[in-house]
Amino acid sequence: MGLFSKLFSNKDKRKKAEKYKIGMMKTRNNSLSSLKDLLRNSKTIDEDLYQRLEEIFIMADVGVDTVVEFIEALRDEVDQQNITDPSDLENLIVDKMFELYLKGEVINTNIRYNDNDLTVILFVGVNGTGKTTTIGKLAHKIKNEGKSVMLAAGDTFRAGAINQLKVFGDRVGCEVIAKKAGSDPASVIFDAIKQAKEKAMDVLLIDTAGRLQNKKNLMNELGKINRIIQREIGEDNVYETYLVIDATTGQNGLSQAKIFSEVADISGVVLTKLDGTAKGGIVLAIRNRLNIPISFIGLGEKIDDLEYFDIEDYIYGLFSDFFE
Repeated sequence: MGLFSKLFSNKDKRKKAEKYKIGMMKTRNNSLSSLKDLLRNSKTIDEDLYQRLEEIFIMADVGVDTVVEFIEALRDEVDQQNITDPSDLENLIVDKMFELYLKGEVINTNIRYNDNDLTVILFVGVNGTGKTTTIGKLAHKIKNEGKSVMLAAGDTFRAGAINQLKVFGDRVGCEVIAKKAGSDPASVIFDAIKQAKEKAMDVLLIDTAGRLQNKKNLMNELGKINRIIQREIGEDNVYETYLVIDATTGQNGLSQAKIFSEVADISGVVLTKLDGTAKGGIVLAIRNRLNIPISFIGLGEKIDDLEYFDIEDYIYGLFSDFFE
């Protein structure tokens, strides 16, 4: 329980932890609902207990491969510490979940802003994941942090996507650079970067089309976009590429992540609709299988319901029942 003591050391941290707790309720009350009772009602740590733990975590969409790896690490720790009481596994599960996600690394999920120059953030992902909505929410968040933001409608494949981005632009007070549907997305992005620089904007958020039917076409399109971004912002500057995944799709989201990670240099994942699924374990599967960190999560439909990902808050949201 000491791992979570700092969650409650100040008001802001406590408020954010509670938001994760509420947002992870479906996963906790469905997929993980039997976990606490299993550990507290079992008499011994035996093979049957490990199998039931595997089933519970697979139901939470942690993913079969990740669950197998996790249970093996749990077994080793139980043997090393000579743990015999199943209830003692509560803290151990929390510790091992932390280790599984962090992999011994210090993970910084903050946006890498370019000092005194334009910061570009490219959003990729299939249609329907909430890409455009996420861009609107992140624009709102960044503006509240005191930075100027411009949006680029790089999804020229659908007129609806362009219009939706314009609606968000009006809502959060950001200019949207757009052309008519069917235009070359690379030309939209070129113009957006040029205008963002001319107007000394801090951040440019770029929407892209979410077509997966032909991986070669996707690779070519993203390759062209990436070349234009790097050329226009300068070799010395960095830019983020965020993959947006709908958490309710579970392991299908992991398949999407695999495809996009093959055609783009993904710097982080935005996991939307985490509050609407019992499959919240997908966070661990993405990180473990693809070695990509989660940068932001969506915990509601309101404009301010996009949160920087925090592994401590996430683990607390999953296992808060242990500490009540």
